[in-house]
Amino acid sequence: MAKDFRKSTVYQVYPKSFCDTNKDGLGDLKGVTSKLDYIKELGADYIWLTPFFVSPQNDNGYDVEDYYNIDPGYGSMEDVEELIAEAGKRGIGLMFDMVFNHVSTRHEWFRKAMEGDPYYKDFFFFRKGKGNGEPPTNWESKFGGNAWEYVEKFDEYYLHLFDVTQADLNWENENVRKEIQKILRFWMEKGIRGFRFDVINLISKACFEDDDKGDGRRFYTDGPKIHQYLKEMHDATFGQDDGIITVGEMSSTTIENCYQYAGRDTGELSMVFSFHHLKVDFMGNEKWVLVPADFQKLKDIIFEWQTKMAEHNAWNAVFWCNHDQPRVVSRFGDEKKYWKESAKMLGTVIHCLRGTPYVYQGEEIGMTNTDFKEIGRFKDVESLNHYQILQEKGLSADDALRIIQIHSRDNARTPMQWDDTKYAGFTSEDSAEPWIGVNGNHTRINAADQLKDPSSIFHYYQKLIALREDSEISDIIAFGGIEPLDQKDPCVFAYRRKYEGHELIVAANFFGRTYPWKNAPELAGYRRVLGNYADTEFSAEGTAVMKPYEAAVWYR
Repeated sequence: MAKDFRKSTVYQVYPKSFCDTNKDGLGDLKGVTSKLDYIKELGADYIWLTPFFVSPQNDNGYDVEDYYNIDPGYGSMEDVEELIAEAGKRGIGLMFDMVFNHVSTRHEWFRKAMEGDPYYKDFFFFRKGKGNGEPPTNWESKFGGNAWEYVEKFDEYYLHLFDVTQADLNWENENVRKEIQKILRFWMEKGIRGFRFDVINLISKACFEDDDKGDGRRFYTDGPKIHQYLKEMHDATFGQDDGIITVGEMSSTTIENCYQYAGRDTGELSMVFSFHHLKVDFMGNEKWVLVPADFQKLKDIIFEWQTKMAEHNAWNAVFWCNHDQPRVVSRFGDEKKYWKESAKMLGTVIHCLRGTPYVYQGEEIGMTNTDFKEIGRFKDVESLNHYQILQEKGLSADDALRIIQIHSRDNARTPMQWDDTKYAGFTSEDSAEPWIGVNGNHTRINAADQLKDPSSIFHYYQKLIALREDSEISDIIAFGGIEPLDQKDPCVFAYRRKYEGHELIVAANFFGRTYPWKNAPELAGYRRVLGNYADTEFSAEGTAVMKPYEAAVWYR
């Protein structure tokens, strides 16, 4: 019987940093298999694996060279088949990460295009420049610089919205769409139960002209044929199997488009990732700055998406962390004095929302941002590019480094902290050094210690997941409506969930100080079912004294 994704939890694995079994310093597929019992104990229903296909690894696998074969650094097809089978025995489905906006310039399609084959040139966007050595448009790459690369032999440019080695695919070409459908059917036949689609809302380009108002994204985001393309892909592949779940990563999207992307009856995707709530410590869309997080904006964005998606029968993926985001306990919590309390609070807020929660590896044990003090320890191409760009804009090397330390994607990519040994249990002590440095706090923050501690962050996440899947309140969390509470309060994030005559109230103090919440709801008749402190000073009269980073859930 197919799982209901509304009652499911997805655990994201970044294989390169998860577990290394062959001592080469790189995580591998056998490493994921070796940790399935851990993921099962946590309670996850699906594992989303970031790409492990053949790739030159310029963007850690998001530059795919071959969708049908496994990069030797991760293992073999036999290893994938073993992982699928072993996960299935534990009732866990695998979700593969499919990158279909672009391919590596080493992909066979692009190599044939560069040989001048007109059939394959039309798989990409090759365009003449404007003259005087200027590219076709002034669009900016997400990784910095112009989004067009000149090819002298054609006197043309090709489009790359990301790294120069990631050429954008031309979805206008029906042959491209058919190739993508073949890839999906291949993995469905292998037993894959879910797909995550990388920046999928960028595949329909509207027109190629200069952007006098921004970086070009308004001409390729949520483009004119995006819903047509997704519906076609759905109907030809995963839409034929109601046991497969799908999620689209939506870059700079609009909520109106997401009503359709993830609508219950629209026939496109099961759910969407949107990132607006994770830009509250940006300056507009610019993340390479240091500004404080805007708590009111965080609440407003989350509640807008929660209530409006519900009104339109559309479904969210709800999350704080992934391989592209800093660690949430460092970002919105307190990784020092209130590390455990703030990590649990943040988990409570997300897991009781309307949507399918995603847990990123290490989030369930409160892993923090990196402790890297030198730019040479960073590996992420985006971070390294912007370290140079920031200095070109006039920042000192020290100031540029500080921004990288806060916002780098490498914050999420340090090795999983399994224990307190030399390499945190990611690999054995006699192996090659890990591909990226281990966070020194692994001696204090690791899974082995937390599995033994009933009050740990791990066991708290375990309880949160169980609430959604197998408890008296699971239907409220999975199916209930949502109502913000005291939305303008400067410290508290609170909401009510309702379903078939029952209610949940969730409240969280987002700050590291005791806070007298004057507009707390009356809780007479409610029962406290979970909280990150042993007790809560709430009265029946609608007043509360919330401890630093306190969170609790009540039911009636």
